[in-house]
Amino acid sequence: MVKLNKMKEFDRLVEVVAVLRKKCPWDKNQTHKSLKPYMIEEVNEAIEAIDLGNHKHLAEEIGDMLLHIIMHAEIAKEKNKFDIKDVLENITEKMIRRHPHVFGKGKARTIKGVLKKWKQIKKEEKKREH
Repeated sequence: MVKLNKMKEFDRLVEVVAVLRKKCPWDKNQTHKSLKPYMIEEVNEAIEAIDLGNHKHLAEEIGDMLLHIIMHAEIAKEKNKFDIKDVLENITEKMIRRHPHVFGKGKARTIKGVLKKWKQIKKEEKKREH
């Protein structure tokens, strides 16, 4: 599992973003829509770092992507929609649900079996959403 000191850094970043949203004119003016081009740019830069095999640059770009995730969660929190805890809980539960061969009694001995089960679970989840 993740060591506590690493989580403190995550919490610190969440706090930094909250302060930026309150005190920085540029950051507090951002919306989900206004951040879209920057988000795409960061993903593209991460892809470029992967293609170049530049791990130092990739770490930086993953950090930039994480900043965007936290910024979007903070914007949503300000509107009482969701917060970063909701994001983390949702993705954690999704990963557990979609990996019954790891966290449950399901069985998948091959990559093909894992992907087949993943698609089946995802399809069932989508049916419940609508």
